[in-house]
Amino acid sequence: MTSAQDNIEKKLAERQISGAYRSLKTENTLIDFCSNDYLGFARSFVLKESIEKEIAANQPFNGSTGSRLITGNLAYTEKLEKNISAFHHANAGLLFNSGYDANVGLFSSLLQRGDTIITDELIHASVIDGACLSYANRYTFKHNNLESLESKLKQAKGVCYVAVESVYSMDGDTPPLAEIAELVEKYSANLIVDEAHAVGLHKTGIIDELNLNDKVFARVVTFGKALGCHGAIVLGGEKLREYLINFARSFIYTTAAPFHQLAAIKMAYKLMERSNETVEGLKNNITLFKKLIKGNDDHPLIESNSAIQCIVLKSNEKARHIASQLQNNGLDVRPILSPTVPQGLERIRICLHEYNTEDELKLLANTINNNING
Repeated sequence: MTSAQDNIEKKLAERQISGAYRSLKTENTLIDFCSNDYLGFARSFVLKESIEKEIAANQPFNGSTGSRLITGNLAYTEKLEKNISAFHHANAGLLFNSGYDANVGLFSSLLQRGDTIITDELIHASVIDGACLSYANRYTFKHNNLESLESKLKQAKGVCYVAVESVYSMDGDTPPLAEIAELVEKYSANLIVDEAHAVGLHKTGIIDELNLNDKVFARVVTFGKALGCHGAIVLGGEKLREYLINFARSFIYTTAAPFHQLAAIKMAYKLMERSNETVEGLKNNITLFKKLIKGNDDHPLIESNSAIQCIVLKSNEKARHIASQLQNNGLDVRPILSPTVPQGLERIRICLHEYNTEDELKLLANTINNNING
């Protein structure tokens, strides 16, 4: 019988040979072009001070003391859920401790044996994991491809759900959401949209911006990206909220978030309400970067109007090399390797922020241009 230790060592060796070995790194002093802190909220002293004042004014326990169904539910939490739902023009919402918990809880509880879940092939891993925990029939459709989606809708059985992102985390692009919503409605299916990387640049999210709220069954909004804190909320109808309280295991069987997390979320939303100049600064940086960068046929820049900009390098080795060159020039850009993305689509993933300066953007673009076109 093979020992557990032998199996672990074998799998790690295989990953090292393939060039896909992962390791943790601590913070560094490089110029940030890789974090999800698009609006700079995670480093905001204004937000930090407002969180400290909110905590001091309420003087809660250090921890939540239990799950929300036991002792961890506060009137503060329920009011926060209502305020966030109203901000996004949703009827109701339920907070989860993280975006991963939200997606796993939503999809694993909602889908029943005999139902169908159809996801874009580039959907978040947390959606895939949630769907895998259910007994539903699972299909994927080609990225942003309406014909592929319709072919899967024609095969659907039971209650059908379609899951997409409004901004894809590894490409930064936005699908044709209005057309997808229309197609989903045509087949009497239910659309679920993950807005993790959209909220912030698009304040209330792209679904709300496009007035598609009534055509979407549920939205997932996370707070660990542009809002600079942690946690997530599932937005939908009142009955969906009640259902998740009763059936979402990642909600039921976990200790509730501590008050500090709740206060951070509340204050981050208040800051976002008055952050028009910050959002415009981010938009200007996105425009400038796209003007400066010179992709080519071998190493294309994926079309994106979001803070996520990616250059495809087609191998783990090339992605690691370009990322290393950028880091040697003081720029924190990380390679995205297979199997995180499909083989042949390995890339560098650049996250732009409101706080990146024009000189930093020029250094970034020039370093990339010299290394992929030189």
